Amino acid sequence: MHADDLLNALDPEQRAVATALRGPVRVLAGAGTGKTRAITHRIAYGVATGVYNPSSVLAVTFTTRAAGEMRTRLRTMGAGLTQARTFHSAALRQVRYFWPQVYSSAPPTLVDSKFGMVAQAARSLRLATDQATLRDLASEIEWAKVSNVRPDDYARIAGARGREVAGVDAATVAHVFGGYEQVKQEQGRMDMEDVLLLAAALLEDDSVAATVRRQYTHFVVDEFQDVSPIQATLLDLWLGGRDEICVVGDPAQTIYSFAGARETYLLDFKRRHPGCTSVELVRNYRSTPQIVAVANTTLGGGRTSGVRLQAQSESGPEVTWSAQPDEVAEADAVAREVSRLHREGVALREMAVLFRVNAQSEALEEALTSAGIPFTIRGAARFFDRQEVKQATALLRGSLRADGEGDTLPRRVREILSSLGWADEPPAGRGQARDRWESLVALVTVADDFAASHPEAGLAELIDDLDRRAAEQHAPVAEGVTLATLHTAKGLEWEAVFLAGIHEGSMPISYARRPAEVEEERRLLYVGMTRARRHLWVSWSAARHPGGQARRKPSRFIGAALPEALAASSAARLDKPAKSRRKAAQCRTCSVPLGTPKERNRGYCDDCPIPYDEALFEQLRAWRKQRADADSVPAFVVFSDATLEALAEHPPTTARGLLQVRGIGAAKVDKYSEELLAVLSAYAAAGADS
Repeated sequence: MHADDLLNALDPEQRAVATALRGPVRVLAGAGTGKTRAITHRIAYGVATGVYNPSSVLAVTFTTRAAGEMRTRLRTMGAGLTQARTFHSAALRQVRYFWPQVYSSAPPTLVDSKFGMVAQAARSLRLATDQATLRDLASEIEWAKVSNVRPDDYARIAGARGREVAGVDAATVAHVFGGYEQVKQEQGRMDMEDVLLLAAALLEDDSVAATVRRQYTHFVVDEFQDVSPIQATLLDLWLGGRDEICVVGDPAQTIYSFAGARETYLLDFKRRHPGCTSVELVRNYRSTPQIVAVANTTLGGGRTSGVRLQAQSESGPEVTWSAQPDEVAEADAVAREVSRLHREGVALREMAVLFRVNAQSEALEEALTSAGIPFTIRGAARFFDRQEVKQATALLRGSLRADGEGDTLPRRVREILSSLGWADEPPAGRGQARDRWESLVALVTVADDFAASHPEAGLAELIDDLDRRAAEQHAPVAEGVTLATLHTAKGLEWEAVFLAGIHEGSMPISYARRPAEVEEERRLLYVGMTRARRHLWVSWSAARHPGGQARRKPSRFIGAALPEALAASSAARLDKPAKSRRKAAQCRTCSVPLGTPKERNRGYCDDCPIPYDEALFEQLRAWRKQRADADSVPAFVVFSDATLEALAEHPPTTARGLLQVRGIGAAKVDKYSEELLAVLSAYAAAGADS
């Protein structure tokens, strides 16, 4: 490939990056603007023109996925000898190579997890902690180490930085930190943060530094807004005073400050490197103009100095804003829209539902399951697979065996779960303890909803319902909608993105109190918005559960982007959906309000006579099982029970009629209509003959 051919497919700004072969260079790259394309073409162009020796270029990033993508692209452009690694991978390689030369011994053993050693340090201090607190201590030690904070300085610095570990004061955290370091040293081990620290220490040796600097003469750093103090120190040692470095990042996507990332390294790069070349990538190729406009407006309402994106894609549908009376209604609305888009041809794997914290997934999992929509969860366990949820369910079951029924169901559940850490008020700060509390609150909400819809039910019936939910939601899926937190969605994209729970207290999260913390929440929402290519849905709910007080307001971050009619009155905005929802959520037989997603999906309550033909329903179930077994998929992937009930109540006779049944879209008509209509026709003929 001729060198100039590498430039032909680049836009003017990308070309400016690719041809700026001598450092220092800073690239401010907005979401969806092709930053990886720009920097890989820069390396390949440098190699093709002879400016770079490919084996002397080190490209570093933060995930193995990103590093692998860079290596693949570089190979296709003739620069396959270039090293593309994560910070930790590059540092570990150097530690393992140079440690025996400097210390005449094997390097410490790398551990996969520091959890066990943190627990040992806590026990040595006679500190009683649960697993969630131990994990929070481990995370805090990680933050301290990447931020160059030593155990003796932790208590002082933590107070100034607003660092908190729920239930543990700063002085005790410092003691655990110091004990952890001692345990680790005695066992001859190193953790992932040590890899960076030890690599930096080895580079203080003149011979080691000279060898590394002869090997690598040019550096490229991706996602530079996520660099921590220890990574910045290591990078400076690699450079050794040289300025052959190109950094790429986006201040608007700084969402890991809590883990030690500092956007100031990106923003202050020009000051630290006078005369540097600075390029802004602003042409967004991912999202429609409608999505880009909303993202720009959302970011523009704060203090983040990100680029203003310019949409390059064709126009698409308007962004959907959905105000719902409660989280159950919100989840149901998301499931309906997912079904609609799927009927219109959007693949399930091309849709994602994003939320702020893991506990918000429970209502969404239930709604998708009730609608027969398969899903996968990225970066976390499904709700009923989470350790605290399993513990809580086991504790509820044990309490029933030991004490039987008693007291009202909501009070009983609260009393039992309080022993696991449930309380009216959340723990301070963020972390595993907070996540655990959120999951327990979600279980309490499930109990409240169940008690409201089943006034005579007790603990035994609630446990049966929890078991049902777990069984339905744990079925394996070949393809499905992605459920993920906003943090785990960074770096990904989908055709359709649903942002759920975008209300005050969730976005920004309630424990974000300082202006900098609130601003990071704004950036997190911006990241979520810019994951969408064509469809963006933003929703919020006025109350946590049906019948609850409607106190929530939509996030302050979306106020300027909301259509005028929606923004005019928060009360009107939330009351209208609530009224229509209450009207729609009544049993069509007895008019009693429907309380569970299952009842709402069917349209009648459990206590009323079954409105459909039970014999036909059983024949449809038998056919579904045969088809599911033949396809090696769970039965609900073919059709949900609710869909079979609808078919048995009003059997269609044509493919067009099938499309009118909830849960049946064009794809399922194409796949199943011939067999399904044959079953319905045979049943009708048998009835006529009799």
